[in-house]
Amino acid sequence: MVLPSQSEIMMQSRDEKVSRVLRERFGHEALRPGQSRAVEAILEGGDALVVMPTGSGKSLCYQLPGLVDGGTTLVVSPLIALMKDQVDALRALGVAAASLNSSLAAETAREVWSSAARGELDFLYVAPERLALESFISLVRDMPLTRVAIDEAHCVSQW
Repeated sequence: MVLPSQSEIMMQSRDEKVSRVLRERFGHEALRPGQSRAVEAILEGGDALVVMPTGSGKSLCYQLPGLVDGGTTLVVSPLIALMKDQVDALRALGVAAASLNSSLAAETAREVWSSAARGELDFLYVAPERLALESFISLVRDMPLTRVAIDEAHCVSQW
């Protein structure tokens, strides 16, 4: 009888967790082929550039690893409406998500920052302009971030 290696056990355990989170949080039985490669690369600690048509599940490629690994994922997204849609959808699934943007009242923004600083958010969405603010960068340095996701390609080319 050949026993599995420690890395095989860990991989199997991670694959089981991916399947469980995918099914329980997102209601999907399987990933699409392009999603599988991206999720695997991210969970292995690598980078992924995911180019897919609108509505094909790009966001799941960072959301699933974010929930599997835990910690906070900082998501750079270009439009307040897109952030709101993503945050609302995640919250509907019971995921701790919030956005920081210019539409928030000062008190609400402070509450979001406090939650993020305490590591209470799974996902924090911000506009690309925030990356140019030294005050933002200094606050992010102290946050328990697990990863950063750029949710729209033009964020990369612009910023």
